Amino acid sequence: MTWSRTGWVDADAVGRVPGWLRPVADVAASVTAEELTRFVPPHGEGRHSAVLILFSADRDLLLIQRASTMRSHAGQPAFPGGAVDEDDADASGAALREAREETGLDPSGVLVFGSLPDLWVPITNYVVTPVLGFWREPSAVSAMDPAEVSSVHRVPIADLVEPANRCRVLHPSGFIGPAFDVHGLLVWGFTAGLISGLLDRVGWSEPWDEDKIVPLDVPPDL
Repeated sequence: MTWSRTGWVDADAVGRVPGWLRPVADVAASVTAEELTRFVPPHGEGRHSAVLILFSADRDLLLIQRASTMRSHAGQPAFPGGAVDEDDADASGAALREAREETGLDPSGVLVFGSLPDLWVPITNYVVTPVLGFWREPSAVSAMDPAEVSSVHRVPIADLVEPANRCRVLHPSGFIGPAFDVHGLLVWGFTAGLISGLLDRVGWSEPWDEDKIVPLDVPPDL
């Protein structure tokens, strides 16, 4: 794949999303990978994957919690998504397909309006395209395969912004990164870094206590 350092937006689709969501499209049109995270593909190569950052009219985000038996990222909250297959037309198609397989989401109710720059997950060497979608016609969602997804959540953006729900986690490896303690989930790692960076760039973040550090009880290689 060719690594994209910048995102893209669909001007026609952006014209059909709520006004409160348009700053996200503005960020997608201008932000670079380096401005969102320090995890950028070192050589522009890696296995291509995509995640769906799905905003609803109720101003929430769709998150899943991966099954504890998964070989990678076991038990972690995440955006729906996975590897881009040969049959996928593009990253957007992959993100929607994976979301349908994981949560039962009806892709016809989603308006894709852009993407953020490609980012990197070092532990798996995935180059990830974060696809931006507006859930214009919400459908019922739930964990479709317990072997892969243990639960599905719609988390209000207001709860992610709430300073009391924000912290940093200390990984056994010594890594310290942003996290969100919401709806019984401790969101950390790639997903939390992406949410944190997006909230900052869009201007939705509020001051929070960055000295609040929570030790992670996970294997060092997770």
